[in-house]
Amino acid sequence: MPPCDRPPDPRAALVDAAFEDRTRLGEPAVAEAVRSVLDDLDAGRLRVAEPAADEGPWTVHAWVQRAVTLWFALAPMEEHVAGPLRFRDKVPLKQDLGAAGVRAVPGAILRYGAFLERGVVAMPCFVNLGARVGSGTMIDTWATVGSCAQVGRGVHLSGGVGLGGVLEPPGARPVIVEDECFLGSRCIVVEGVHVGRGAVLGANVVLTASTPVIDVRGPTAVTGKGHVPPRAVVIPGMRKKRFPAGEYDVPCALIIGERTQSTDAKTSLNETLRTFALGA
Repeated sequence: MPPCDRPPDPRAALVDAAFEDRTRLGEPAVAEAVRSVLDDLDAGRLRVAEPAADEGPWTVHAWVQRAVTLWFALAPMEEHVAGPLRFRDKVPLKQDLGAAGVRAVPGAILRYGAFLERGVVAMPCFVNLGARVGSGTMIDTWATVGSCAQVGRGVHLSGGVGLGGVLEPPGARPVIVEDECFLGSRCIVVEGVHVGRGAVLGANVVLTASTPVIDVRGPTAVTGKGHVPPRAVVIPGMRKKRFPAGEYDVPCALIIGERTQSTDAKTSLNETLRTFALGA
């Protein structure tokens, strides 16, 4: 059911109170509430942010972000072993990837508290706690999915893509990449930028909350920030800006077209790769 129609989670009040008064973490009920939130994030029963049923604005659950922050105060520093590799950290790696139907190539770092749906392919990459990745998505080599980032289904994050993470301030929107998007090599998307369904970002596009996203498809440029429309095709751009010391080129992103059937054909190799990678 839509998030607005659900009854309040009884853990939310405990988490919010402990966020204001950390001494309450010593209460067993509070500690259990915090730990159970991370368990639910890890299993996909809970998420930091979710879309409305009618494709309206996303809802960000600030109390869940607070729970993730509080969990670090409860979790002990431990040594973890992954084959010949040794780690010392508070966050263990995800377990039972076979049962989850996730393919993780050696070098893929998938942390506890992140959720990957069945059919995700993770090349050597990093997925942080609180993140969610939809089925059929390819996370390519050296790509990073930051804490609480929301990645849809059938997405391709090409090599070196960086999706920023966010935990504070609670309620801050995480990076959102909706279904069927294609992000080219070395794209950077941070500070809660929302990439609409089916959008294509060319290599090296950098999107921050303040990056101008300029639609140049019509006779007059239209500038926005923080959002890429569905099925938009975006490339890196530069524009002149005057400073006291002179006029300089500063980065922007240019919407130069809309994804078409021919664009889809060029990215169809990704589906083939997923099919053969997962096998039976």
